Amino acid sequence: MAAKDNGVKIHEVTRVTPSSHSTTAFPLPLTYFDAIWFRFAPVERLFFYETTELTCDFFNSEIVPKLKHSLSLTLLHYLPLAGSIMWPEEAPKPAIYYFPNDGVSVTVAESDADFNFLSGNEIREAVKFHPLIPQLPISDDKAEVMAIQITLFPNEGFSIGISCHHAALDGKSSTMFIKSWAYICKQLINKGENPSLLPELTPFFDRTVIKDPNGLDMVHLHKWMALAGSDPNTNKRSLKVMPSLVDLNNLVRATFELTGEDIKKLRDRVLSVSDKVNENEVKQSKRLHLSSFVLALAYTFVCVVKSKREEGNRNVIFGFAADYRSRLHPPIPDNYFGNCVGRLGDAAKVSDFMEENGVAFVAEKLSDLIKDIDRDVEEGSEEKMGKIMELIKQGATLLTVAGSTRFNVYGSDFGWGRPKRVEIVSIDRTAAVSLADRRDGGGGVEVGVALEKQQMEAFVSHFAHGLKDNN
Repeated sequence: MAAKDNGVKIHEVTRVTPSSHSTTAFPLPLTYFDAIWFRFAPVERLFFYETTELTCDFFNSEIVPKLKHSLSLTLLHYLPLAGSIMWPEEAPKPAIYYFPNDGVSVTVAESDADFNFLSGNEIREAVKFHPLIPQLPISDDKAEVMAIQITLFPNEGFSIGISCHHAALDGKSSTMFIKSWAYICKQLINKGENPSLLPELTPFFDRTVIKDPNGLDMVHLHKWMALAGSDPNTNKRSLKVMPSLVDLNNLVRATFELTGEDIKKLRDRVLSVSDKVNENEVKQSKRLHLSSFVLALAYTFVCVVKSKREEGNRNVIFGFAADYRSRLHPPIPDNYFGNCVGRLGDAAKVSDFMEENGVAFVAEKLSDLIKDIDRDVEEGSEEKMGKIMELIKQGATLLTVAGSTRFNVYGSDFGWGRPKRVEIVSIDRTAAVSLADRRDGGGGVEVGVALEKQQMEAFVSHFAHGLKDNN
């Protein structure tokens, strides 16, 4: 039994392969959507499942075997997840390669940490979550697509940690896989049979639906290689992801909730400000895109900027990734597996966030980004993104988001109940905030934040104060 940090002990590390080995080897090409995230940090999600009085015997004899068996059955539908990203010398660009004996690394562990504390809303040290997430094996020559860790919290529950390579799939695809795995596992428990996947959970792999006449895949790959000091035209093509620029030991995490009523309150405030600004014009409020996502993100971004107490003239880059499946020409299937998200961003000053109407300012900026999404994802975006990257190099504050309010992550029931908490652990390394629909529904939003301790204390104050009725 090998030891791991923070009271986590490793019981075993195995490799789960697809249930059938008859499939021949194949490569799955990377598109320009995939290349955008080529050396981006892996996406790490952590699902906490509360099962009181959970014994080691039941965990080892029932939960782990069923999770492994259902994973094997699910991988048969998701073969690329069992493969690796490689870039052979003779190949013009990298691809996901699957071979019949490939599989997913699965770690089984046990933790003596406080399950309720980790899965709660309190402020917690970020490093306490990292031992619950598997390390994704990545070297210069090979990058595995996915790794999984199942961790027992005796008498309390268990967690499932999943680390995925961002160049292989986006949030929508990874969530579709998790729901597929949960669906098959629950059917095995309830009916003792191997079910067929529902149509909406069956992945679509045809890469020819992503058109790239201008060779944007190589444009993005060349940029990543240049940033890493590699040469894509030689055999010096490192597949290693960019290192974290944040000292993880100084970070704390917390989860905050916006109820449906909070969202309504924010929407009314933004509309009120917009109406006043445009009282002599056609009301801008009628054209604003004020979804729960936009309002929650605007409010969170403002609270983050205020908590950092930076100089007013400092640049702030803020934005999000948009799903283009329905926006391409022609639209592609909703169950397309891979990346199909484009980055959208804008710039402002810290002082803009600090104003009394800062939330309305940011919400309108985010609304404009959504309204300006073109069916041609790259048209006109390269120049703008180039300017944004230049500001980042000059030291601008970066605000991004991971997750979505549309993923329904709390619907991932493997047969032992819905998750108590879902965390995106990788926001520690990417300086992003996370958004998800609330567990109890009602149109609310969960917000995950990782900040330095003093900044978090300020964030708590700003987040609570900004929702009071007199604001």
